[in-house]
Amino acid sequence: MKVISTEKAPAAIGPYSQGIISGGLFFASGQIPINPETGAIEGSTIKEQAERVMRNIGELLKAAGCDYTDVVKTSCFIADMDDFSAFNEVYAEYFTGKPARSCVAVKTLPKNVLCEVEVIAEVND
Repeated sequence: MKVISTEKAPAAIGPYSQGIISGGLFFASGQIPINPETGAIEGSTIKEQAERVMRNIGELLKAAGCDYTDVVKTSCFIADMDDFSAFNEVYAEYFTGKPARSCVAVKTLPKNVLCEVEVIAEVND
């Protein structure tokens, strides 16, 4: 296994890695809308927060030698299913290859954010 870490995405806020490469796949830990430069939550709406999450994911993918088109599976967590359509608008701008996905509403997310996304991507050596 190879640990992936970058200062261009938020540092882990617990006992875990930003991402791991194993068996030709990159497993990214869930990303919330933390600005890696300030450590603050960015955005107050689902669209603003989803945009920051997608940029964080992009930096992790880049650090692993991947990009959005290499993503094979996403897991999306939102605080309110009423935000599903607005979240999808932002999501669709980034994941144009339409990877497999699950999206669920959860009771509470870390730091009370509105969304969190984790990805699995194929690593192209």
